[in-house]
Amino acid sequence: MAAQPQSWIAENQALVIRRATPADAEVCGKVCFEAFRTIAQKHNFPADFPASDGPAHVLAMMFSHPSFFCVVAEQDGKTIGSNCLDERTPIAGVGPITIDAGAQNRGVGRQLMQAVMTRAAERKLAGVRLVQAGYHNRSLSLYAKLGFVVREPLACMQGTPIQRTPQGYKVRSAQPGDVGACNDLCVRVHGHDRGGELNDAIQQGTAMVAESEGRIKAYASSIAFFGHAIGEGNRDLQALVSAATEFQGPGILVPTRNAGLFRWCLESGLRVVQPMTLMTTGLYNEPAGAYLPSILF
Repeated sequence: MAAQPQSWIAENQALVIRRATPADAEVCGKVCFEAFRTIAQKHNFPADFPASDGPAHVLAMMFSHPSFFCVVAEQDGKTIGSNCLDERTPIAGVGPITIDAGAQNRGVGRQLMQAVMTRAAERKLAGVRLVQAGYHNRSLSLYAKLGFVVREPLACMQGTPIQRTPQGYKVRSAQPGDVGACNDLCVRVHGHDRGGELNDAIQQGTAMVAESEGRIKAYASSIAFFGHAIGEGNRDLQALVSAATEFQGPGILVPTRNAGLFRWCLESGLRVVQPMTLMTTGLYNEPAGAYLPSILF
């Protein structure tokens, strides 16, 4: 591998932050699984991943994807953490950031965050966003000290698929020809597009669109923990959620300030699994429509 810019390499008391490679995915996956499981158990919440192979699979994709910048923390030759920056859109998403339970509260998380934030500054990205577990006080405090602003309280929600598409809507798989209309919708709601994610989702077969009145009124990269969704209004987004055959991962992330959407999810049988928080730096516009963020943002 070619030498990397020194701006994101940190060495402090045998701590080294270096670029991740696909070969790191298995050990980083185990660290990720144990870290999330440990902190969740301490607060009596379910873990984000039910087994260690889940995060290993996710990190393998991120570590090998050309539009993800991922770093690994090593101390005395041992891998103790990792972090990723999703660069597929003008707004970057951070995570998952994990630190070995035995190495927490020693500044490793700050170093991993500073590495990806330096990268974002070098790339002149318009903004950086993340979603943190609402019960984790230390991460909330760290991100705030690093300049992140709390933007949206979220509820991770899970339940039996609704399987009831509202009258007047057609929900179908998204196709490459839909990207332009979906990007336009995202720009109207958020002020930026998420075309990189959408293109990947279309290739993977997880992206969906909801059509009504002869046009696309909502789309989703997937109705899942790692997927985002955007609609002109609540009813448009509800069409997508209603058609989902499952809510993959811990659940979907519902902005609780959107009282109508949140109440509809509850009345449709979904339950709150855990509170979460959307935080941002840089460009941010108050959403002008309905949306579900992904765990990255």
